[in-house]
Amino acid sequence: MSINKSFLELKFVLMMLIAVIVWAFAFPFIRIGLDELSFINLTIMRFFIVCFTFLIILIIRSKKFSKLQKKDIIPIFILGFFGVIVYHIGLNYGEQYVSPGVASLIIATIPIQILILATMLLKEKITYIKLLGIILALAGVLIISIWGTKDVVFEIKYITAAVAIFIAAVVGAFYTIAGKKLLIRYSGLSLTVYAMLLGSLGLLPFTVNGSLISQVSNLSIKGWFAIIFLGVFSTVIGYVIWYVALEKKTASEISVYLYLIPVLSTIISYFLLNEEITTMFILGGFLVITGLIIVNLKTKIVEKQKT
Repeated sequence: MSINKSFLELKFVLMMLIAVIVWAFAFPFIRIGLDELSFINLTIMRFFIVCFTFLIILIIRSKKFSKLQKKDIIPIFILGFFGVIVYHIGLNYGEQYVSPGVASLIIATIPIQILILATMLLKEKITYIKLLGIILALAGVLIISIWGTKDVVFEIKYITAAVAIFIAAVVGAFYTIAGKKLLIRYSGLSLTVYAMLLGSLGLLPFTVNGSLISQVSNLSIKGWFAIIFLGVFSTVIGYVIWYVALEKKTASEISVYLYLIPVLSTIISYFLLNEEITTMFILGGFLVITGLIIVNLKTKIVEKQKT
C-alpha cells in the first residue's frame, strides 16, 4: 500500500513538473510571438490552436467527458474568459513594455493570492509549516528575479503594462479557486476543455481587425513554432494537468509549484540565451525547492495521521 502511495505521489510530482516546464518555456515563446504578432493577435492564434486541439479530443473521446450542465454554461464561460483569456491578453500586453524581471515578480504573487482566496473561499486550513514552505519558496523567487542572473534590468515603460500583468495574476488566481468548486461536478479534463472552448468565444469580436490576416500570412516558421508550442504544450497540456492536479490536492498545495517556473525560466535562458547565472540563483533555487519539500512533507504527515 505504501509503495502504491509512493508511486502515485511520484507520478503527481512528475505531472506537475511537466506543467511548470511547459509554462517556463512559454515566456520566451511569447517574446518570439510578439516579434511578429500584436498581443491581441497572438492571443487569438494561440487559442485557435487550443480550440482546434480540444475539439478533436472532444470528438474522439466524447465518452470520457462529464456532461455539461445548463446552469454551469455561464459560470464556465466567465471562468474561461477571465481566468484564461484575460490572463493571456494582460500578460501578452504587459510583456511588451516591462522587463522580464518585473513581469516574473508580479506573476510570482499568484500563489500568495491563491493561498489567501483558498483560506477565505474554500476554507482550506493553512498550517504554520505550510505557510513557512510557501514563504521560503517566495523568498527564493525574489532572489532569483532580482539577483539570479547578471545584468538584470527592471524596467517599466508604461505603468499600464505593470497593471495589466497584475490583473493577469489576479484572474489567474481566480481561475484556480473558481475551478476547484466546479471540479465537484466535472473531471479536470472536462472542465479545462469546456472553460477554454466557451471562454474563447469572448475573443470573436477581436478577430475583426485588419492586421490579423496580414500578420498571420507573414508569419515565419519560428513564429508558427512559437504559436503551436504555446497552444498545444503551454495551454492544452499545462492547463489540463493543472485541473487534474487540483482534483487531487488543495489549491494552496499545488500553487507552490508555480514558484518553480522562475527557476526553470532562468535555466532555460542560460542555455538558449547565454544569460549568466549567479551564485544567488543557486541560493534562490535551493529556497524554492526547500519550500516545496516542506509543503509536500506536511501533506504526507497529515495523511499518515488520518490513517
